[in-house]
Amino acid sequence: MKKIIRLTVAFLIIVILYAWGFTRKTEFYDVKSEKNSLRIVFISDLHNCTYGGKDQSGITGEIDRNKPDLVLFGGDVIHDTVGTENALTLMKYVSEKYLCAYSAGNHEAWRDNVEEFYQDVISMGIPVLNHGESTDFMINNKKVSVYGVQNSDGKVKSINPDDDSYNILLLHQPEQFKEFKESFDLILSGHAHGGQWRLPVILEQGLYAPNQGLFPEYTNGKYEYGNCTHIISRGLARPLSMIFIPRIFNRPEISVIDIYQ
Repeated sequence: MKKIIRLTVAFLIIVILYAWGFTRKTEFYDVKSEKNSLRIVFISDLHNCTYGGKDQSGITGEIDRNKPDLVLFGGDVIHDTVGTENALTLMKYVSEKYLCAYSAGNHEAWRDNVEEFYQDVISMGIPVLNHGESTDFMINNKKVSVYGVQNSDGKVKSINPDDDSYNILLLHQPEQFKEFKESFDLILSGHAHGGQWRLPVILEQGLYAPNQGLFPEYTNGKYEYGNCTHIISRGLARPLSMIFIPRIFNRPEISVIDIYQ
């Protein structure tokens, strides 16, 4: 009887941890700057998942509650093997209410038909920034410039931001930050999914991340490199393909970033 009780308790703990690990959390970050004050919502690694149903109300409601000046979409908003409708539903809602921009990730690059998706996004008025391109916004009567790099691979080094602008880089792969940290005020990354399995204190950056391997250094949180701040989102991925690879102490993340003077 005691053995059955122990097994039942262990099973319940696993189920609770599994369910909790796929529950969305909003993370707030403060970033000091002399250039501007604004609030950004950063959405990364959605992988075409839904929150709150097909209308994406679990994400759109959180965006609306936080009243951002700018919404930025990082890479892997879609997965390489499934549809795009859930990502497009979210992006359409956001494009109709907020200033926004988007830079792709590796899963977009793996799709044969990704140009169709890009055209759908562009038709909503959302800039697609993958190879160092930029777009400018006026927020609080000051210029904010957003650049995007899908995968630098050591090749994208010719970006020269305007020093008078608040310069943001959407850089999907966080480990590629070193070649950009001198040029930008803020770098926003995803890709690492928080290291997938995390343990407080022991494995704060998780067990594994793509392109970083075991015991990665850059999977979530805020980093400071001189005048540059780097924020890495744990992302929102919870596709069926991950059903046997649960997120442990690694809840899906919406990032809210307050830039203040």
